[in-house]
Amino acid sequence: MTITLRTPRLTLRRWREDDLEPMAAINGDPDVMRWIRDGSVQDRAQTAASIAAWEREWEEHGIGLFAAELREDRRLIGFIGLSVPRYLPEILPAVEIGWRLGRPFWGRGLATEGARAVLDFALRDRGLARIVSVHAVGNDASERVMRKLGMRCERETRHPLSGAALRVHVLEARP
Repeated sequence: MTITLRTPRLTLRRWREDDLEPMAAINGDPDVMRWIRDGSVQDRAQTAASIAAWEREWEEHGIGLFAAELREDRRLIGFIGLSVPRYLPEILPAVEIGWRLGRPFWGRGLATEGARAVLDFALRDRGLARIVSVHAVGNDASERVMRKLGMRCERETRHPLSGAALRVHVLEARP
């Protein structure tokens, strides 16, 4: 299944072999990973396993995390997409929208731009009626993106493994 989404500044596409090195650099940045699980960075092998899992989700469920690249120079900037938040069983069944961008791409509106395209894909092409997004309390930048997308905070909870305080935001399609 080949799905590509385009925005004015981004191409959201499936993963390629040459995405491993730039994504491993993003996952290896402590500032990027600060709010992810326990804050640990991921090495190249862990990133390769993550990309393989993201691709399996596409094959098995017809949704997944898109590799996000800048249209102007085709540089990989991270991911934006959909996944099933298995790490938080209390909110299942659910589909989560999420993003992870390299530090040089923060504060430019790219996460919001890409996430809007992914939301449109989820609601129109996949017929999803409800999308969640989860962030660690304190990750104000991600919460701002969620609010810009029209999501509302539904609840606070804790990550079952790390114990980190989390906020679950939701967007429900209008009938």
